[in-house]
Amino acid sequence: MKTINTRRSIRRYADRPVDDQLLRRLLAEAERTQTMGNLQFYSVVVTRSDEMKRRLAPAHFNQPMVTQAPVVLTFCADTRRTTVWCNNRQANPGYDNMLSYQNAATDALLFCQTFCNLAEEEGLGCCFLGTTVYMPQMIIDTLQLPEFVVPVATITLGWPDEQPELTDRLPLDAIMHSETYHDYTPESIDQFYAEKEALEESKEFCRINNKQTLAQVFTDCRYTKKDNEAMSAGLMDVLRRQGFLK
Repeated sequence: MKTINTRRSIRRYADRPVDDQLLRRLLAEAERTQTMGNLQFYSVVVTRSDEMKRRLAPAHFNQPMVTQAPVVLTFCADTRRTTVWCNNRQANPGYDNMLSYQNAATDALLFCQTFCNLAEEEGLGCCFLGTTVYMPQMIIDTLQLPEFVVPVATITLGWPDEQPELTDRLPLDAIMHSETYHDYTPESIDQFYAEKEALEESKEFCRINNKQTLAQVFTDCRYTKKDNEAMSAGLMDVLRRQGFLK
């Protein structure tokens, strides 16, 4: 069976180091991923020291795997390297804008996903931390990221010390549209979400959060409008400080 069909987020790691030669090989192989204009608008900060992991942890809500994993990788949208290169080669760079940030963020996320796929093929486990874009300024300060560099993804990496159950996914027809986008009807929503809502863990989420529906768990507890708006404002401030918004 292909590794992708059994992939799971790993949050507990064995007390076994990740060899630096292996890590460098996987990162080098991941560079073969797609990139806008072959400019590679990305960089990655490798964190191994316990001290630096402790300093990064608050930006990720002190999730235990940040300090327990052998390696933490922060993938950054980065137009700085290209900008410096252009400035040193009598060229006039124009990578200080929202389009360039979008291209860089896409590049960085593609690079990150390719690396994760390669790492899991080697038997390593990883966990993608969505918290990276919640508190980016703390990460910028901790990692000393300069202008035109913004963190967009973080993964913890190590040899798995657990094998959690596979998480559910929506059926393919829920995300695939033929030729044009076909908007969702109440009937199609019922069809696509029936299996997810019927899971015992989904029912338990509703019970422990005192909610009638699983959707309410997400809107009222996990990813609220208030939090989303506050963190969006924080992200916009970061993009201004880092030079992508005028």
